[in-house]
Amino acid sequence: MTARAVPFLTFQPPRGPSASEAMEFWTSLFDDGEIVSVTHRPDDPNAVVLAEFVVAGQRLRCSDSPPVHQWDFSPAVSLWVDCESGDEQERLLAALATGGREFMPLDDYGFGPFAWVEDRFGVSWQLAAPAA
Repeated sequence: MTARAVPFLTFQPPRGPSASEAMEFWTSLFDDGEIVSVTHRPDDPNAVVLAEFVVAGQRLRCSDSPPVHQWDFSPAVSLWVDCESGDEQERLLAALATGGREFMPLDDYGFGPFAWVEDRFGVSWQLAAPAA
């Protein structure tokens, strides 16, 4: 088998939302959104041991960490989405920014319409659309 890199997101439910909440939200936003697999902890059916899902053509994995760590998500690592249209970009931006924050509001920064947002789960998204 050829090695394959898959982005992995570690959630810390005692500090905020869970992996299940994030997956359900994100997969609802994208036409290809799909939860591929989920394994829960036997002692806590709400806690995700390992899950795999797809959004915007990208497979990701995630889990709920039992220990609480000193670190959390950083905007230095983000998910880049090539939107098919300005309408899609605006829809995703509105949904992802709700309860989150915008780092770069929707504008043309010299390379076409672009926005950078952190969602309510602390994950950073860069949303690009074709120039008009």
